[in-house]
Amino acid sequence: MYVKQPTPQPSKPASQAAAPVDPPARPAQAKRRHFAILGSFAAFVLIPVLVVAIYLWAVAVDQYASTVGFSVRKEEVSSAVELLGGVTELSGSSSSDTDILYEFIQSQKLVSTLDAKLDLKSLWSKPEFDPVFSFNPDGTIEDLMSYWSRMVKIYYDSSSRLIEVRILAFTADDATLIAEGIFQESSDMINALSAIAREDAVRYSREELDKSVERLKAAREAVTLFRNENQIVDPTVDLQTQAGLLGNLQAQLAEALIDVDLLASTTRQNDPRLAQANRRVEVIQGRIEEERRKRGISDVGGSGIEAYSTLVGEYERLTVDREFAEQTYVSSLAAYDSALAESARQSRYLAAHVQPTHAERAQYPQRITVLSLFSLFIFLIWAITLLVAYSLRDRR
Repeated sequence: MYVKQPTPQPSKPASQAAAPVDPPARPAQAKRRHFAILGSFAAFVLIPVLVVAIYLWAVAVDQYASTVGFSVRKEEVSSAVELLGGVTELSGSSSSDTDILYEFIQSQKLVSTLDAKLDLKSLWSKPEFDPVFSFNPDGTIEDLMSYWSRMVKIYYDSSSRLIEVRILAFTADDATLIAEGIFQESSDMINALSAIAREDAVRYSREELDKSVERLKAAREAVTLFRNENQIVDPTVDLQTQAGLLGNLQAQLAEALIDVDLLASTTRQNDPRLAQANRRVEVIQGRIEEERRKRGISDVGGSGIEAYSTLVGEYERLTVDREFAEQTYVSSLAAYDSALAESARQSRYLAAHVQPTHAERAQYPQRITVLSLFSLFIFLIWAITLLVAYSLRDRR
């Protein structure tokens, strides 16, 4: 059998036998920019952190903290005005006393007062060399206000109306002394506000009492004038008396008329008894008419009755005015007495739930916290600056 042999392939040149291979990479070497990065890190991060650490542990003076907590308390009592249904309150405030106190502790008035009493500039400039944490004794009141906000921290709970103040100083005694001064000045301020409120309440109630007295005098004088002009003490009583008298006369007149009728039916017209009975009737009628004229009610058509009704109505109006003036006077007098009683006691005062504390060891400055925050802050600045520089370099 015939077998076909494979056709031999031509051989390739030696140069085409394998692909060329790159030479091996050289070992990594630090370049100039790497040294620049390390140098900038050392210059802008390590050295400043080291300087701050040295300052905090070698130069900065220890600070002691004193804490005082207080709140404004106000006694609520039922006044005589409330018991009598008075129309106004004796005292009130549109602003919270605690809010006012919170602003007062941050005011220049308090800082100036304590500086005059305690010499804050000297207390806070005791360190011989601590320019960062101590106060410059030659500083102005504005500088002292700025330093006050650093050394005095106020914590205010608006829901419970409690205030807590933390004071820092370079000795424990100084911190406690400043805390006591803040509490005392705050208490004096609250007492002053309370005194002003009490004075206003007394003055207002006195003015209302004077007005009610004048109104009562005028009402009583009007009633007296009415009685003098009309010669009547009480028209209602006089009307009742007059009604009784007229009723009696009317009864006598009716009896006399009956007698006349009886005599006229049993005697002659010229009988003396009939003439006497007629004269009795005329006398009784004349008396009735006279009594009516005295009271102005004898006119035909009712105008006299209307005049007397007007007289009674005028008296009733004057009586109502007098009674209202008397009630107003009683209420005003009760309000005045209550205001005097309120002014005689301290209804609003500052109560300390935390007395000024006295530290036994220094807690400030918080060196580890300060150094950590400074290190983080300066590292972030350096890293961001480096990234910005490289991004600008790559864009070129």
